[in-house]
Amino acid sequence: MSETRNFVLRDQKGNEHGVFTGKQPRQAALKVANREKATKSKPTTIRLRERGTKKVHVFKGWKETVDAPKNKPAWMPDKISKPHVKKVGIEKLEKV
Repeated sequence: MSETRNFVLRDQKGNEHGVFTGKQPRQAALKVANREKATKSKPTTIRLRERGTKKVHVFKGWKETVDAPKNKPAWMPDKISKPHVKKVGIEKLEKV
């Protein structure tokens, strides 16, 4: 099994804030997308740098409110947020 990896969220200016974990970059991007206010018509750009590397994974992400599944537990609300991400590409940094 693969180990969990740490991804640092980067803004447009290159400032880094927030660490998200996941076995794959997409898993960390889904966590970021679930916190954003973006919609499908106006997705946000998510840049995640993997700790210890110079690779920045770039995603477009948004979330939508959907009905909860029929077999939901009692504590789950009737409407839930479902994140969506689409990989745009990978950027290489010159310096970390």
